[in-house]
Amino acid sequence: MALHITGDTAADALLTDNPLALLVGMLLDQQIAMETAFTGPLKIEQRTGSMDAAAIAAYDPDALASVFKETPAVHRFPGSMAARVQSLCQALVDDWGGDAAALWTEGDPDGATVLKRLTALPGFGEQKAKIFLALLGKQYGFTGEGWREASAPYGEDGSFRSVADIVSPESLTRVREFKRAAKAAAKG
Repeated sequence: MALHITGDTAADALLTDNPLALLVGMLLDQQIAMETAFTGPLKIEQRTGSMDAAAIAAYDPDALASVFKETPAVHRFPGSMAARVQSLCQALVDDWGGDAAALWTEGDPDGATVLKRLTALPGFGEQKAKIFLALLGKQYGFTGEGWREASAPYGEDGSFRSVADIVSPESLTRVREFKRAAKAAAKG
């Protein structure tokens, strides 16, 4: 299934075809618009020539920070996010042979196992890991037992809570409305 998260055909194709790109997009999805976060991997690939964990892990840290700062910036906090992406890639090299997809394919894991693997990654707290697990289950073909329960509430069928639910411009609007309402409710 092809992903339709960013509205940019090339960025969405990279997210669909490259598991690392999807994982990096999720990592970048904080304090910026979702579409900006998930177009980040394409910017990184175009500017470094690679969307490969080993290549990014080995990239000179200062040069990678410069790549993130180029206009348009990969993230509003280019220095810290370049370091986070590099740390994520290094963890993938060290623990998963550089293969991001191994997180959800190696050993035919269930949802709880994938959630545990995701939360062990740099930059992936419980909420981010649950959202990513829901994205894997809803749109990326992951069928491990218990993925909906492990990703709750984001795995809920028919919900519009997160990037896991974005399949069209209309669903993006519904996710944004949900997030606005949740923020308003939190403010009381």
